[in-house]
Amino acid sequence: MSENIKRLYRSVSDVMVAGVCSGLADYASMDPTVIRLLFVLAFFLTGPGIFIAYLILMIVIPPAPAPSA
Repeated sequence: MSENIKRLYRSVSDVMVAGVCSGLADYASMDPTVIRLLFVLAFFLTGPGIFIAYLILMIVIPPAPAPSA
């Protein structure tokens, strides 16, 4: 009875700042560049609010577990 549960993790391999955008992109099956551009666009539209949200996501979302060999 193994369920394939999708989990949200920060990326440890595709990292620009903290891996938040890459983790969100992996979770949503999107290109990380699109998520990064959306964050930059949101920063210019909303101001520092999105920066604070990014910091909160960086703290709350755990890093991806190391692949088992």
